[in-house]
Amino acid sequence: MAKEPMFVTEQKIEKAILVGVDRGISDWEIDESLAELGRLVSTAGADVVSAVSQRMKSPNPRTFIGKGKVEEVLELARALEADIVVFDDELSPSQQSNLERELGKAKSDIKVIDRTALILDIFALHATTREGRLQVRLAQNQYLLPRLRGMWAHLAAGRMGGGVGSRFGEGESQLEVDRRMVRNRISSIRQELKKLQADRATQRAARLDSGIFKIAIAGYTNAGKSTLLNYLTDADVLAYDQLFATLDSTTRRLSLPDGGDATLTDTVGFIQKLPTTLVEAFRSTLDEITQADLVLHIVDASSEQRVEQMRAVQEVLEQIDAHQIPQIIVFNKIDLLDEVVCAALARANPGSQLVSAVTGEGMEGLLEHIQTAANASSKLMEVLLPFDRGQLVNLAHQRTTVVSQRYLETGTWMQIRVPLLLVAQFDPYLVSDSLAPDTERDLEPDTELDLELDESDC
Repeated sequence: MAKEPMFVTEQKIEKAILVGVDRGISDWEIDESLAELGRLVSTAGADVVSAVSQRMKSPNPRTFIGKGKVEEVLELARALEADIVVFDDELSPSQQSNLERELGKAKSDIKVIDRTALILDIFALHATTREGRLQVRLAQNQYLLPRLRGMWAHLAAGRMGGGVGSRFGEGESQLEVDRRMVRNRISSIRQELKKLQADRATQRAARLDSGIFKIAIAGYTNAGKSTLLNYLTDADVLAYDQLFATLDSTTRRLSLPDGGDATLTDTVGFIQKLPTTLVEAFRSTLDEITQADLVLHIVDASSEQRVEQMRAVQEVLEQIDAHQIPQIIVFNKIDLLDEVVCAALARANPGSQLVSAVTGEGMEGLLEHIQTAANASSKLMEVLLPFDRGQLVNLAHQRTTVVSQRYLETGTWMQIRVPLLLVAQFDPYLVSDSLAPDTERDLEPDTELDLELDESDC
């Protein structure tokens, strides 16, 4: 018997209209900001069919944009059969409600969302670990709470859609029930996150106690952070040419040129107008940056907005109190630039490193700079530890980098790179170069410090 033919129903791709307001107070030109918003929309799976902007000193308190501009967007939505209108700034609950009512004249099921809701949708799409999904759910519920309008059926189905949904108008009592439900969800998610954050804190404490040099990768979304991590550590972290392709922090071991080790942690990408709810929800992930000894600030050298992107990253680093940690500015993707532009970048940014995480160009120089930073955070010492101070030998193996070690008649001679916090414990046993061993017998081959790192996404 012949098989019945299979019919695959393709999901309709939504058509989106972008709307921005130029208030003259941003580092970003309105066209650049809307272009980035368009990339966010594409990442979320919709097509941009038009973009409009308006210059005004302050947003309209009722509809964010002026009445005439609302009419213009309405006519565009009708003509282009748009499904969604995306605003480049965060809307108040009343502004969103009023806009949905006005633009609903073009299409009854048209959706009005803002930049925050769009980013939350993308985060929900890309979160893979349990902690990442909980962080996104927390941010979604915090965003949704002030926007509830009797969404009892939507909530009962458990579909917390980042501010997108029907408003059924069931009255004040139902609204209070909905708000209580969302508050309970927020409380429950926070409790679950606390348990996971305790595990993360334990892993972080182990790295702190080890004395190993800790490096965090920070940067604008899609700057190539995951690709850089993969190149330097032979990791297999997902790396797509897409905004917010990865959200969950990942820690890997990095071998330094002098034979020592460091940890290298990839973190969530930043973006201009990063929603405050996301900064709060991803606080534990961002703490990986605040606990680092060095931050690699990765910049997409091929982006025309690289200066603005660097400022946006610095703003977030200040927001999480990580701006005082030593940084190396790393201009990535130089394989997409010519030599003249690369030379101009180097002159304009002394001390920065120009690399390509795809071709490997410039990576040796970057590692040398990382080594210099690691050396600055530690001290190379030669010590002679008496045999009755075996606990110091153990401490050296656990929390320093052992460069060399020999047995002498009077004790254990060691050349070690010591974190500054531990220098005082080894100071009493310092020896001069003239006392360094030259003919004594070798030890058995040193066993490398085997620091247990979580090789899965943290």
